[in-house]
Amino acid sequence: MKIGMVGLGRMGLNMARRLVRGGIAVAAYNRTVRKAVDFAAEEGKNAEAAQSLADLAARLPTPRVIWLMLPAGAATDEHIEELLPLLSPGDILVDGGNTYFRDDLRRHAAAGARGVRYCDAGTSGGIWGLAEGYCIMVGGEPEAVAVLKPALDVLTGPGGNLHTGPVGSGHYVKMVHNGIEYGMMQAYAEGFELLSASQFGGELDFTAICGLWNHGSVVRSWLLELAQRAFAEDPRLENLEAYVDDSGEGRWTVEQAVENAVSAPVIAMSLFERFRSRQKNAFQDRVLAALRNQFGGHAVKRRGDNG
Repeated sequence: MKIGMVGLGRMGLNMARRLVRGGIAVAAYNRTVRKAVDFAAEEGKNAEAAQSLADLAARLPTPRVIWLMLPAGAATDEHIEELLPLLSPGDILVDGGNTYFRDDLRRHAAAGARGVRYCDAGTSGGIWGLAEGYCIMVGGEPEAVAVLKPALDVLTGPGGNLHTGPVGSGHYVKMVHNGIEYGMMQAYAEGFELLSASQFGGELDFTAICGLWNHGSVVRSWLLELAQRAFAEDPRLENLEAYVDDSGEGRWTVEQAVENAVSAPVIAMSLFERFRSRQKNAFQDRVLAALRNQFGGHAVKRRGDNG
């Protein structure tokens, strides 16, 4: 089997490497072509670099399989628009990025008008996927997903991929997965904040606590393993800024909760806490302080106060 991989960022490059090392030939394209050239030189005979999307399409046997690992939105749309005229009926286009599921429905229709099959592949695993394997949730027609199965099995290992249903379902399941991830991460963050603020905080070994909780505890998880690594490198995380970004999938999860009238307060609050992490001297906090002072005479701290 041979696959075209478009996009050699943090995820795409390691996925291409895992495919080649698992016996799947890969022709790779990246806007910075040097990255594809370096990949081909690094991985050897089953890896090759394409100079353009047209060159990529020419290097693949039919039915072609092209897997995109690109930023969600405009970048993915631009590549698909350029690719579709280069493809033939029966070819398969896979979007493995963090795409909004409604974009999948639109792209599926555009691809289908040319006879090109479209699948959406929600992909989890991050920078650890090369060694540990990925978790992939695939939406699409069963016949198209069946063609992808050998590559999926290499990327994930046994039990790590699932055909979730029709087009859009893969990214929908991945979206909810990320929303749950937001909530889990927030719970760990709040728990360690409480430990840190306690009368025992200065004596507690957070690295050891993470290791302990991962032995038989109901809160054990891979996220806790990663927290253990982080604390081992920086026991009080003093070298980090308290700023947390979001990829967009948490927002989409909350939007879907509203649209479907599903109560999801933990996921929603974890998203809002990420927004809060980016604010310094937040106006809303100044409003709260002012109101407490006005109705109850509670003390406030003025700028320039020493205490």
